[in-house]
Amino acid sequence: MPDRTWTLIGADGRPFASNRPGTLGGHRRNKLYGRLDCRSALQALARGGYRAQRVFFLDEATALSAGYRPCAVCMPERYRMWKAGELGVQDDA
Repeated sequence: MPDRTWTLIGADGRPFASNRPGTLGGHRRNKLYGRLDCRSALQALARGGYRAQRVFFLDEATALSAGYRPCAVCMPERYRMWKAGELGVQDDA
């Protein structure tokens, strides 16, 4: 079985090949990230307009470093912390 690679977004905001899948999904244009099972993202994917902007991250620290914010739908507590300035790149994911 051949090794599988995934294209993820790194802390510098650039795509890179990874042998590990992403744990979080995001939207490139809106600069937000969330859980892979986020109902809002799944609804947008079902409508078809989201797929071209979809990106993936290994972890929350990488998403934050790349300049993305938490999703208010699937990560409301993290979003509140981010909005209040309490969640930053140095925080544990």
